[in-house]
Amino acid sequence: MTDAAARKEFILYMYHFYTEKTNITDKTISIYGDDVNHIKNVLRMKEGEEIIICDSEGTDYHTRIVSLDRDEVVTEILSSGISEAELPFRIHLFQGLPKKDKMEMIIQKSVELGVFEIIPVMTKRVIIKLDDKKKEESKIKRWQAISESAAKQSGRGIIPRVFGCTGFKDAIKMASRMDVFLIPYENADSSSEGMKQALKQIENIPSGSDVAIFIGPEGGFEPAEVDDAVSSGAKVISLGKRILRTETAGMMLLSVMGFINM
Repeated sequence: MTDAAARKEFILYMYHFYTEKTNITDKTISIYGDDVNHIKNVLRMKEGEEIIICDSEGTDYHTRIVSLDRDEVVTEILSSGISEAELPFRIHLFQGLPKKDKMEMIIQKSVELGVFEIIPVMTKRVIIKLDDKKKEESKIKRWQAISESAAKQSGRGIIPRVFGCTGFKDAIKMASRMDVFLIPYENADSSSEGMKQALKQIENIPSGSDVAIFIGPEGGFEPAEVDDAVSSGAKVISLGKRILRTETAGMMLLSVMGFINM
């Protein structure tokens, strides 16, 4: 391994943190909030140690800690560049709202796999109902914290946003404005030819595109919902001959998309 390759691998496994762009100057970056305690008291880092700081918009800064105070960690910038952890296109996951805590796992794993943002969708067969505004706000706060934690763990250049619950018709409108709109469906053509067509859809996604993926809840989509999506420009694809759970289908598709477009 060359010195440059060894250095790149060393940087890859550094601790990652996020800060607002307002905390970044030409030479230094400051970190505030809970991460200060994490750096000082959990990781027990010292002056001179190096970390990666992201601006949450796709730029990574390789930095060295120069001071640690009670409420602030100050670092000096050693280098910066576009995050190498992001896919060449932006995946918007429209997820039929599942019951219990499945949504938390879906958020965690989809962030690890490169999703850009997550939109929980209220379809006709959704079992859980978030009618209480305060409970919904609490859920969204919890979901966003899970997204941030997963982004740190996986070295993402952004923190994917988790939206509030969206009605099916509004979600379709959002997805229809994107460059690619895919809806996996158990009744789609799962023959070898059908799977080839699905792979072509994924292989030919242009760099910089916005890609909408619609995943149904536990009970799946109603046929009328699929028809509405197709009328709005969705391409129906198959994920194979097996019917996947709602928490598996999105992960399977994200994995394939990420692998093909590495």
